[in-house]
Amino acid sequence: MNGQRRFLDMNGYQWTVLFAAWLGWGFDVFDGLLYALVADKAIPVLLHQTIGGPEAKASVPFWNGIMGSVLLIFWAIGGVLFGRITDKLGRTKTLLLTMLIYSVGTALCALAPNIWVLLLCRVFVAFGIGGEWAAGAAMVAEVVPEKRRVEAGALLYTSAPIGLLAADMMRYYIVGGLLKDSPETSWRWVFACGLLPALVAFLIRMFIKEPEKWQAATEGGKASPKISELFTPALRRATLGGMAMALVAMITWWSCNTFASVIASQMANAAAQVQKLDKPATQALVESWKSIALTSFCLGGLIGTLLTVPIAKLLGRRAMFAIYFLLGAASIIGTFAFPWPGEMRLYGYFPIGLTIFGVFGSFTYYLPELFPTRLRGTGAGFTYNIGRIIAAAGPFTVGLIAQQGMEAAFKALVIVGCVPIVGLCFLPFIVETKGRALETLDE
Repeated sequence: MNGQRRFLDMNGYQWTVLFAAWLGWGFDVFDGLLYALVADKAIPVLLHQTIGGPEAKASVPFWNGIMGSVLLIFWAIGGVLFGRITDKLGRTKTLLLTMLIYSVGTALCALAPNIWVLLLCRVFVAFGIGGEWAAGAAMVAEVVPEKRRVEAGALLYTSAPIGLLAADMMRYYIVGGLLKDSPETSWRWVFACGLLPALVAFLIRMFIKEPEKWQAATEGGKASPKISELFTPALRRATLGGMAMALVAMITWWSCNTFASVIASQMANAAAQVQKLDKPATQALVESWKSIALTSFCLGGLIGTLLTVPIAKLLGRRAMFAIYFLLGAASIIGTFAFPWPGEMRLYGYFPIGLTIFGVFGSFTYYLPELFPTRLRGTGAGFTYNIGRIIAAAGPFTVGLIAQQGMEAAFKALVIVGCVPIVGLCFLPFIVETKGRALETLDE
């Protein structure tokens, strides 16, 4: 070695790979969650209802639940499908392909003439989003130094809260600023911004090559990876354990995040009625409260993601999941079970984000650690995404209950807060990967 000091022991190319995957996942979240941020405008327009009217107050939570559940189901299908493609076609090519799919799909949402076309576009988006994660996580795990895999994985996932925060800023400046007098069309321009990842995808393709570990593992025309291999005696426990951890996290995150904007809007409207604000002032309060909730959630998620690094390295993966699940349950129940003022609930999204958002920072390094190179994309994609089909029941159920009003939604979220407590029961069965090198899985 030439004795040069390198930040986190990574060279320029390794940082480039990490940054490419970071952008891919960040834009993934950006595109995937734009809808939830403008649902209160898009749904009434496509259903020919008055924005903020009595009909819209019932239809927005209902359709928000349906859209969230459909996204999860096809996200899962895309994740499993492209997980296999990642192992067969390559990490870089799959990353590029999936980014193009979800960016074009999001842009097409801007042209939707009715709710059914919007739903179809969201299915298209979900396929791409589901596949991108496995490609990026596998690529980073195989390129960065072995001893920095945890740090790189957590840094990769910091793009998720930043991507969600960027999506909210885009909504705020377009819907609440530039086009605040045109709520019937402003949401379409928000969706049009979803084309940005397509430009980034082409830049990524110019600088990134396939990981050497993947090339070595696929030399000589070895048999294509099969999902059934994940359930062989050698990998069954790792597969089921990874699925269980991801499922608990998915149900909790999606049930809370899908309705963050809707709940903030309902609380703001209730506060505006008490204060007897006029329509423009009410609209301004709604947009402000939505941003406070999402910003709190995202900042908590960003800090929580980074905190998985010292906890996982010092205490191990099993202890880390225990801490995040226990504190996540306390955060959700504490925020929604007690009669706090609306502003207090908004800031309650910070500890919720710190735990139920932050824990996802571990999946980018934990799930790739469970599988050998030739099955890494397949295994990580399957375990991370298949639980979304079950998790899809969360947003749909909360959406049904939320039609009955704000207090009913709070009660539903308290029930959601019990899910991480159930997750604690699975911890003894998961595979502990602390200190295990990726190479040992290929022997």
